[in-house]
Amino acid sequence: MVERLTIDHVGHRGDGVSLTAGDAIYVPYTLGGETVEVDHVAGHHPDRRKLLAVDVASPERIEPFCPHFGICGGCAIQHWEVEPYRAWKRNVVVETLAQAGITCEVAPLVDAHGAGRRRVTLHGRFGTHDVLKVGFSATSSHDVIPIDHCPILDPALEGALDAAWAIAEPLTSKMPVTKPLDIQVTATSNGLDVDVRGSGPLPTPLVTALSRVAEQHRLARLTRHGELVLQRLPPTVKMGRAEVTLPPGSFLQATVAGEETLASLVGERVGKAKEVLDLFCGVGPFALRLAEKARVTAYDNDAGAIAALAKAARTPGLKPIRCEPRDLFRRPLVPPELRDFDAVVFDPPRQGAQAQALKLAASKVPVLVAVSCNVATFARDARLLIDGGYKIENVVPVDQFRHTPHVEIVARFTR
Repeated sequence: MVERLTIDHVGHRGDGVSLTAGDAIYVPYTLGGETVEVDHVAGHHPDRRKLLAVDVASPERIEPFCPHFGICGGCAIQHWEVEPYRAWKRNVVVETLAQAGITCEVAPLVDAHGAGRRRVTLHGRFGTHDVLKVGFSATSSHDVIPIDHCPILDPALEGALDAAWAIAEPLTSKMPVTKPLDIQVTATSNGLDVDVRGSGPLPTPLVTALSRVAEQHRLARLTRHGELVLQRLPPTVKMGRAEVTLPPGSFLQATVAGEETLASLVGERVGKAKEVLDLFCGVGPFALRLAEKARVTAYDNDAGAIAALAKAARTPGLKPIRCEPRDLFRRPLVPPELRDFDAVVFDPPRQGAQAQALKLAASKVPVLVAVSCNVATFARDARLLIDGGYKIENVVPVDQFRHTPHVEIVARFTR
């Protein structure tokens, strides 16, 4: 049934929010002040609607730059002018902190999109009539939208889409695939690093076929669920002075500019600390830069990432980096272990670091620097630190996920 709604504002997830009927109704791709025609979305929550038409457009509405926008589920916002978009994204941080009872200065949003995304996960599956589709998941659907170009990708990912199509074809045509293949592609200094997941065990002919694809597309490395299929060159990325060889399927910040911006903000907030602890350190984007001036101890639950960091830590000119694997969710560092550090940096996954934050709140570490990709879990953890006696200084929101509701945060806490 077609409804006519007025959009009140854009919500924290990037959807327009209508209060016309009293209860909040969420309509993607709409802006505050617009009058729109919508329809129910079959099989979805009753407060969701599908946009059919914009009857009265906001003066802030602009033409999206990508032909896939609104069909592909990757970007939520390409239809909004830059300045109101930036103000909205910063305000998401302000409002979320306020809801947690946290009062502090929130700096202007820092743009860290740079050249674009340097890593991407593509999906491949056969659709109707046995036609192969490789691309991104559709909005609110498991369907795959085939694409041959994505304008938000770093130019260093040139060839990623062609390679993904070539990889998906032999895998999906010669073996049953009940769910999409996931093809993760990362741009590195030596070319594209590709890890394929969802294929199941590969018979020898398929391994041979994939090896040919890797050679033809000059991939740095091709792995399946982390197992090596072919490596032409080690996939490396530069982090400060160090060169890091990535583990298969390794996590990296989405953009080069994002990593450099976050690392710079962290370094400024650590200041002149001589002994620094880096928790949830990954392959070392902070540790390797901090080690140019300070001794660093680093922990992460990913043993492969720790091994990569340990190797890169041997770079000449760096101060010692002691690193080891540790599950910080199950075994957070406790106050006696935190006693000798001048500063602690922690950058957890989206679920935050509640267990570790509780232990930090009970410690006497003079400076804590929090990095987060989820403002809600950041606010929860920050509340624990404040209740433990820490003072929060200014919060810096960083936008490396442009065109989405995701925002990074860097904050400093002191005793």
